[in-house]
Amino acid sequence: MELKIQILSIAASLGVLAMVFEAVRRRNLLERYALLWLTSGFVLLGLAVWQGALKTLADAMGVKYAPNALFVVAFGFILALLFHFSLVVSRLADQSRVLAQRVALLEERLREAEAEARKSDEHVLS
Repeated sequence: MELKIQILSIAASLGVLAMVFEAVRRRNLLERYALLWLTSGFVLLGLAVWQGALKTLADAMGVKYAPNALFVVAFGFILALLFHFSLVVSRLADQSRVLAQRVALLEERLREAEAEARKSDEHVLS
């Protein structure tokens, strides 16, 4: 791998790791999601630093130019992260729908209870 590409790959991996650590430190990213990003960052950093592993991986994948294998691995991590976040968003959408339905039922019960209280107050006053 060319030195420029290796330095760029290492810098990009370190940049991802720094952003994740900073987001967790500021509490903008939950730890459970940070683990996915940290795993991908460390794997990419390891492949960028350890050229032998990258060459072996490229040969196993049938990729002629080893740095392209690094991009294939990064793309695979991005797809995995997108799928995971799609699952999370779907679950949250379902939970939001259920909560909205429960709030609607509670509001209806509250209206009914207030109406009954008004009727009993009027009945007692008359």
